[in-house]
Amino acid sequence: MSRGGGEPGTEPGGTRKRRRREKPEKEKATLGENLRSLGVAVVLFLILRTFVLQTFFITSGSMEDTLLVGDFLVVNRAAVGSRIPFTRIRIPGYSGVERGDILVFDPTHDPDLKLVKRLMGLPGDTLRMENGVLFVNGQALEEPYVKEEGVPDESNPAMSWQMQILAPGVDPSTYRPSRDTWGPLVIPEGRYFMLGDNRERSLDSRYWGLLERWRLEGRVSFIYFSYNRGSYEPFAWLREIRWGRIFNGVD
Repeated sequence: MSRGGGEPGTEPGGTRKRRRREKPEKEKATLGENLRSLGVAVVLFLILRTFVLQTFFITSGSMEDTLLVGDFLVVNRAAVGSRIPFTRIRIPGYSGVERGDILVFDPTHDPDLKLVKRLMGLPGDTLRMENGVLFVNGQALEEPYVKEEGVPDESNPAMSWQMQILAPGVDPSTYRPSRDTWGPLVIPEGRYFMLGDNRERSLDSRYWGLLERWRLEGRVSFIYFSYNRGSYEPFAWLREIRWGRIFNGVD
C-alpha cells in the first residue's frame, strides 16, 4: 500500500516541486516578451527616425535671426521624401520643395556634415545678387528674414565654380563675383541653390555650389527646445531656456 501525501507515482511534496519549476519558466516567458517588445519599439523608432522625423541642433549663426545657436529642431522627412540609408534612392514625399523652404541637407563638400539653409534657387531659375539684393528670374525679392550686420563685402576664390552656370551673355573671363554681387546664374535641372538668412556670415551655395535632389533630408517644422548656448552660466541648458521659442513654427 502506498503511504504519504503525494499522488500515486510521485514523491511527497511533488506539487510544490512543480510550482518551483513553473516559476522560472514564467520568468523566462516574461523576459522573452519584454525583449520582443523592446525590439519592436527599437525597430519602430528607427523607421520613424529614418523616414518620418529627424532632430537637428543649431550650432552656427548662419540662419540668424530665424534660427539661433541653441535651437533644437524637428525636421519633417516625410514631406520632401526620405532617402534610403547608404543609397541615393528616395522614397517620394507627400509634397514638393518650394522656394523659401528651410531644409536640412547633406552638403557636397563634407559627407559627414549636415546643414540647414533656405532654398532660394529651383531648377530653371535665373539668380543674381546686387549689393545684397537677391533677384530671381529678374524680380527683386522682399526678404524680411535676412539679417544685415554691415560686414564689408568681399570676394572669395571658392566662388569661381559659378562660371560653369553663368547666364548666356556673361563673359567668364571678366566675371568677378563677390559675396553680395554675383550672377546671373542659371540653375540646371535637378539642382538647388541654398542661402543662409545671415547672408554676411553664411557659407552656402554661393561658395560650395549646388545640391542634388537626393541630398535634401527634410523640411524644418518647429523648434522643440532652445537655450542660450553662448552663456557662461553653469547649467545654461536649464537656467537660460528660451521659453518664448519652444514649439515655435519656422518659416
